[in-house]
Amino acid sequence: MELAGSVVVITGAGNGIGAALSRELARRGAKLVLNDVDEAALAGVAEQTGAVAVAGDVAQDGDVRALVDAALEKHGRIDVFCANAGVARHGGPEVDEELWVQSWEINVMAHVRAARAVLPHWIERGRGHFLATVSAAGLLTSLGAAPYSVTKHAALAFAEWLAITYADRGISVQALCPQGVRTRMLDNTGETGKKLLEPGALDPDTVAEVTAESLGNGKFLILPHPEVAEYYARRAADPDRWQDGMRRLQHKITSS
Repeated sequence: MELAGSVVVITGAGNGIGAALSRELARRGAKLVLNDVDEAALAGVAEQTGAVAVAGDVAQDGDVRALVDAALEKHGRIDVFCANAGVARHGGPEVDEELWVQSWEINVMAHVRAARAVLPHWIERGRGHFLATVSAAGLLTSLGAAPYSVTKHAALAFAEWLAITYADRGISVQALCPQGVRTRMLDNTGETGKKLLEPGALDPDTVAEVTAESLGNGKFLILPHPEVAEYYARRAADPDRWQDGMRRLQHKITSS
C-alpha cells in the first residue's frame, strides 16, 4: 500500500499501539485524522504528527460518525480506517456487568460503528481499507481475562466477515493480532498476564513498523509475533490437545 499521501483515521491514537502507529504512518507521509477519549494524550500525538485531532468516545455512535465526517470534510476521502481503540478487562463471569458491556462496546461495537460510518463512502469510491486491532487473544485466548478474550474473538469474526463480504467491492480488511506489547494495557494485566506476555513483549514502535509494512499486502492476519501463526494452527488442528496444554499452562502460572 502506498502510504504517502493516504488519508488514515486511527482510533485509540493517544497511547500505546495507536500512538506508535500514528508516528510511523506520519513518517511515511500519511495524512492522519486521530481519535482518542484522552484529549490531552491525543493532542500530544497530533502535534507530533501534524494530524487532525478529533476527541471522542468510540463507544458512542455519534462520536464515531463525527470522526468520519471530520476526516471527509478535511480531506475529501478516507483511504484507511484503523479501528484500534480497545480495553482489557480481566476476570471471568463474576466481572461486573458494566465492564462486560464496556468491553463489548469498545472492542467490538466500535468496529461495527466504524464500518457502518465509512462503508458508504468506500462503496461509492470502489475502494477502502479497514484495519482492526484485534490481539492474539482473538485467535487463541487470554488466560484470566474472559471479557477480553470473548470480545477479541468477536472482533476477529467481524473483521473476517467484512473481508469476505466486501472484497468484491474493492474493500480490503486486515486484523492486527499481536501478543504482548509494552503498553499500559500490559501493565494492567495483573500477575498472570505479565508472566505470560512480558518475556516476549514487543515495543509499540516495533508493532507499528510491522503493521505499516504489512498494510495492503493481501494477508488477512498481521502477526508481529510470528509464532502466533503456529499456535493458531495447533489450536485448529487439535482443539482438545490445545485446551489441555492451556490448562496446564494456567496451573503452572497460578501455582508459581
